[in-house]
Amino acid sequence: MAAAGNQGRLAIIAGSGKLPLFLAQASRAAGEDPFVIRLKNEADPIWEGFDNAVIGVGDMSGLSGLFASHDIGRVVMSGAVKKRPSFREISPTWKSLSKVPAVLRTLMAGGDDAVLKMVIELIEAQGCQVIGAHEILPDLLAEVGAFGDILPTSDDLRDIERGAEAAEALGRLDVGQGAISVGGRIVALEGVEGTDAMLKRVAELRAEGRISQRRKGVLVKLCKPQQDMRADLPSIGVSTVKNARAAGLAGIAVEAGRALVIEREVMVAAANEAGLFVMGIDRGLKDKHA
Repeated sequence: MAAAGNQGRLAIIAGSGKLPLFLAQASRAAGEDPFVIRLKNEADPIWEGFDNAVIGVGDMSGLSGLFASHDIGRVVMSGAVKKRPSFREISPTWKSLSKVPAVLRTLMAGGDDAVLKMVIELIEAQGCQVIGAHEILPDLLAEVGAFGDILPTSDDLRDIERGAEAAEALGRLDVGQGAISVGGRIVALEGVEGTDAMLKRVAELRAEGRISQRRKGVLVKLCKPQQDMRADLPSIGVSTVKNARAAGLAGIAVEAGRALVIEREVMVAAANEAGLFVMGIDRGLKDKHA
């Protein structure tokens, strides 16, 4: 983990979910005094005891002011952001005013990876260093192999390979990070709705008889090949396991070294109870785009 000192104070830009809180707690335990920037209508109300402020998603002017007034030198972005800012919500700084047309084009037409790279560029233009969540909590990264007691069958391994091929192709298009394969057939690709919503859709399709009841299938989540690891790494947690079970799947596979496992012990216990395997797979991309 990066040390404090002359690098400036650490800011955590918090979307929804528990990951921002875990990062704040870990950085505090390591001697940091993190400042939490809660995204309006996105961040969960879990910040009692932490120095924090609320800001609109598109308020670059307000963000710049917070960086200056709190001596921010390093920034980590974490948590989900469900809604992109509208034109009216964009509040640029004088320095970034000339970039507004490009920002709007990216917000309207770019995929999530393109948007996040733009946000990183805008933050670093303020003189701050953007770091990844895995640099604060490296233990969150998935490793190769099974996490729990359940192991994949030969059929599951074929579904993992098929799903990984689909997820990688989807990622290259900057669309999503996940795919579901059932009996070697791709039945769902993740879009803007996110992983949990995709799994719920698969559960509905299975209930309608449009997906085989005899074959279980696998969810595969990969980091996009071109993705900057400092933002939006694929992640799985307890909700992923619960929704995978409801979708009738046999298990979940994520990319080792390039995916986050949230609340690992609780998630593994839930997977063991549900009879699902959870594992990390090596796609040979770990050293790229780091």
